Amino acid sequence: MSLAGLGSSYWRLSSFLDSHSGRLRATRQKACDASRYPYRAPRAVMPDWARIRADTPAAEKVLHFNNAGSALPTQQVTKAQHAYLELEATTGGYEALIQEAEAMEKPYTALAQLLNCHPDEIAITTSSTASWFQVFGGLNLKAGDRILTSVSEYGSNFLAYLQAIKRQQVQVEIIPEDAEGDVDIAALEKLVAAGASKPALIALTHIPTSSGRVYTHAAAAGAIAQREGIPYLLDATQSIGQMPIDVQQLQCDYLTSTGRKFLRAPRGTGLLYASRAAMAKAEPAMVDVHGAVWSGRHDYKLVRSAQRYELYEMSYAAKMGLGVAAEYVLEIGIEAIWERVQHISGMLRQQLQELQGVTVQDRGRLLCGIVSFTMEGKRPEDVKQELREKNINVSISPANSTLLDFSQRGLTKVLRASVHYYNTEEEVHRFIKTLKSL
Repeated sequence: MSLAGLGSSYWRLSSFLDSHSGRLRATRQKACDASRYPYRAPRAVMPDWARIRADTPAAEKVLHFNNAGSALPTQQVTKAQHAYLELEATTGGYEALIQEAEAMEKPYTALAQLLNCHPDEIAITTSSTASWFQVFGGLNLKAGDRILTSVSEYGSNFLAYLQAIKRQQVQVEIIPEDAEGDVDIAALEKLVAAGASKPALIALTHIPTSSGRVYTHAAAAGAIAQREGIPYLLDATQSIGQMPIDVQQLQCDYLTSTGRKFLRAPRGTGLLYASRAAMAKAEPAMVDVHGAVWSGRHDYKLVRSAQRYELYEMSYAAKMGLGVAAEYVLEIGIEAIWERVQHISGMLRQQLQELQGVTVQDRGRLLCGIVSFTMEGKRPEDVKQELREKNINVSISPANSTLLDFSQRGLTKVLRASVHYYNTEEEVHRFIKTLKSL
């Protein structure tokens, strides 16, 4: 069975990207400079949100406000996965990969266009955390090295810092936030200059898992990192797919994200952007025969692209789905998606604030599709379960997901309702009405 059996919707998405990705593939073997980064054409017409919602039949069965956990996939994504699994079952796993080799390039070209980088700077992994660890573990940190990170750093990342403190005796310093809950750039400048040596790493989480806040100063932090020659690792797990992300503007050396959240790709997929300049300075934490060549008894050579960060074994059906999901974002237009997400989440926040006993916990100069809140006299676990019984999905963010931030704000748990472009105004009204009834 060929993936051609997916039907017109899949190939409509593919043909959309082909008009751009042909140019990307043509430059893949050339030196990378700013003039070769893919161009994002402006959209003159707003998307037909009703038609787009129809691509997600499950949206009519469940009110899904858990997109920051794992979004509902489109039927194009699930059909691509199923077709590839059928191909593996009928022709063999290795043979299926050879047959669909060109389609397996789509995640690289589509994500490169989405992030404004070169396809050779993209790696496909199994999760955002796997991507992040491949970078962090390859930095060869030593005793006394300083890591600068944020108040809202994700729990898994901070656990890695704690291990590095224990194993390598590094130092971890927290960058304060300003009055609006953003990275305090003046404080960051002082921290960079304060030590006997430059920090070994600046690492930020662009959007925390537990709040709608966006670190708008992430690009300013990148400018400092580039000026001082400090590696800059940005966790954009909750960013990719809901808002425009430009790695050139952010000036990050590395950026990590997942497929299952706002990209609406299959679980078990992740991505990593690694700039060519960064790849020249550090290796992955580990490599296998996919990312390197064993060239002699005591020698190996890394592949030239970011695929050095990949490991050979993964779900290729999931990887196929990731490519389809990324193309789908490009077809709609990330700017239109971001406008829609802000509209729906803004409506939700406003109506939550009008409910007695409900406190919206988001703060910041720019808010996204994650809406965090607490309800007086209600355990988050009970609210989540009662909503689930009514076919409404939300999530809970515990303190250990962003311990520093929650400790600073006196929080233990928050309810997290995360919306996306396929959600509707009517669903917001239904959600609020249901909360009132609890």
